[in-house]
Amino acid sequence: MNAAPDPSDCSDMIEVRLGVDEIDRELVALIARRFGYMDAAARIKTDRATVRDEQRKADVKAKVDCAAAAGGIDRALMARLYEDLIETSIAHELKSWDVIHRA
Repeated sequence: MNAAPDPSDCSDMIEVRLGVDEIDRELVALIARRFGYMDAAARIKTDRATVRDEQRKADVKAKVDCAAAAGGIDRALMARLYEDLIETSIAHELKSWDVIHRA
């Protein structure tokens, strides 16, 4: 499969769709890797109560906000996406923690 062209080089909708599909595959792979880190955190943490860390959540959201601002991306959109991603990650980590530590 050929790599999609840069968005500025697209000349038709086939190329645009190839690019979007390529990005979607990459995003799914990155999210899967991120959840792998949640599994690692669940393995490393010895106390279930430490899974939810509001200070860390705020730190991640602040870093994402800075990256969005620097990249010219809609900051409100990124805040919504990351709120959901972080909460889903916490839920995943809690499930993993329970499996690992209560087995």
